[in-house]
Amino acid sequence: MPTPSRSQQSILIDAVFHNREKRLVEAFRERLDQLERRQQLAHVSGIRDEAILDRFLGLGITAESLAALGLVPLVWVAWADGEVAAKERDRIVAMAQAAGIGQQNGRYPLLEHWLSRRPAPEMVAAWRDYIRHLSERMAAEDLAALRREILDRAGEVARVSGGLLGFGKRVSPAEQAVLAQLEQAFG
Repeated sequence: MPTPSRSQQSILIDAVFHNREKRLVEAFRERLDQLERRQQLAHVSGIRDEAILDRFLGLGITAESLAALGLVPLVWVAWADGEVAAKERDRIVAMAQAAGIGQQNGRYPLLEHWLSRRPAPEMVAAWRDYIRHLSERMAAEDLAALRREILDRAGEVARVSGGLLGFGKRVSPAEQAVLAQLEQAFG
């Protein structure tokens, strides 16, 4: 086997280093993108704990979808009985609109996904982490107001489809259990 010439060796070395350099540049860009997404989440949420932010990013939560995270308790309550009733769905969409969560092409893709497929338990765990983090940093009166708002809205979703013709028990035992878990998340 003939020995490669200097120019062939140079081409080979350039190709190897070019591929390696390309991988390093791609990895660097990925780290910058991750850092930027983390900074956006930190800015929107006020959370500075990188582990929580990375957990959110790992779940696909972006700065835009963080606003939707406020809807997790509502969706959680709606799914308590194993399915989302039409009245619950309509009420949650109306609450999203009232909260200023904008539509994309006339739809709420993430919210509609959550209303058609039960969110993974990791999403609820991420919400609990978020509330725990806020609980550690918010003034007591602000936290109480947030707690009251979330529990009131979740209770409204639980009551919207309960009972028969408006009579009877309006909140099911499963919904009551979720409401109790929401309250516990605030400590």
